[in-house]
Formats: sequence, C-alpha cells, structure tokens
Amino acid sequence: MTIGFVGAGRIAAALARGWAGEGMLFSDSGSGRARGLAEELGGEALANEEIADRADLVVLAVEPDALTAVAPELGAAQRIVSLLAGIPMVQLRAAFPAAAEIVRALPNVGVEVRRGVICLAGDASPETRKLLDALGRVVEVPEERFEIASTVAGCSPAYLALALEAVADAGADAGLEADLARELVVEAAVGTAELLRSRDFAELRNAVSTPGGSTEAGLLTLDDAGARRAFEAAVAASLERMRR
Repeated sequence: MTIGFVGAGRIAAALARGWAGEGMLFSDSGSGRARGLAEELGGEALANEEIADRADLVVLAVEPDALTAVAPELGAAQRIVSLLAGIPMVQLRAAFPAAAEIVRALPNVGVEVRRGVICLAGDASPETRKLLDALGRVVEVPEERFEIASTVAGCSPAYLALALEAVADAGADAGLEADLARELVVEAAVGTAELLRSRDFAELRNAVSTPGGSTEAGLLTLDDAGARRAFEAAVAASLERMRR
C-alpha cells in the first residue's frame, strides 16, 4: 500500500516511522521535512496533487487553518485520514466531496515504536483499520468527545515525561549518576504501565505506599504542592487550545 503524507510535522513523522516498510510519499509547505523523511524512510517528496493521484491512503497532517488551501489540491484522494484538530467530519466531507472514505485520527507519539494510542472517529475501512492497528491501540471515540480523548491520549506522554524527568533529576541531585537515575525511573515507568493494565490507580498507589513510609511522605508532599490540581489545569489548558 502507498501512504501519502500531506504535512510532515512531528506526528506525521512518528506515523511514518511506525509504518516503515510501506510505500510512502511526502509533502510539506516548504520546510524541507518531507524530503528529509523520504530520505530517512524511503519514498518520495512530491506535490500535493501527485500524492492525491498516487497514494492509496492520504494522511492529512497540515495545520487546521491550511485545510481550505490544500483541499483543492487533493481532489483525487479517495481515502483520507485526517489528523486535523478541531475540524469535524462534516467540514471534512464538505472539503473532500469525492472521497470514498474519511476518518479522523489522533495518534500519540508512541506510534513511532508501534506502542501508540490512536483515537479514531468515523467508519474506517478494513484496510485503514489494519494499518492503524499495527501502530498500537486504536480506540473508537464518538466525535462529540474526540477533542477530550485526543487531549488525554495525545498530551499525556509529554506530561508523563515531565514527571519522570523531575523524579530522575531529584535522584541525581540526591547523589545518583544522572544516567542511572534516568534508567531507574524509565524502567519503573514501564513496569508501572504494565501493572496498570490490570490494576486501579489507587490500588497501585496503595500497594507501594505503606502508612508512615517514604512513599506516603512523598505522596503527601505532592498533594500539599498541588500536583493533582496542576495536572488538571494542564489538561484543561491543552483542551482549550485544541478547541480554538
């Protein structure tokens, strides 16, 4: 299958790396990233019209406000996966009236290593669904909740990376070598994520925290510092920006 990327930003690049081995075509608005991805992964950097003519599936990954400009160039596209935040299906169908398939998807960065989460709205064909399933966990979300789900799935890797970085830095400040602190925190996160597949958040916290122990002291300090409120505010800010 030939996949055409219209837009070559970070999430498009993560998808392309996850799909390495597929035929790929790339375009950009002049940044040069399309050519860089073509050289990295194999493929071609082309004009949007050529991608629409040649690709079996077009991944629309431009800025949302560029839709009006690029849509006329993609009139030949038959299958479209839109990554455009805040652009609903009704607007996409109006922009691409000849397309046989249009779906909305919001992948997070984990798709690069085929361990991502992809929020999906719309009726995906079996071929499209197979491609997306290869990149991690696909979660079908009603469109009215798509932005909320996309914020949680798409932004949480950055939030979690910040929290892990802070713990690793604290370990290094306390006397560990920085590389060792990072390794310990990352491996702890991997194991924690696996445990959370089958355990409740509170259950896992309680399994680690004993009354009067060091973990309890740390959790109480985080509560006093407003850690939970900070994360809630971060999600709210990200969601507000996505909805603009």
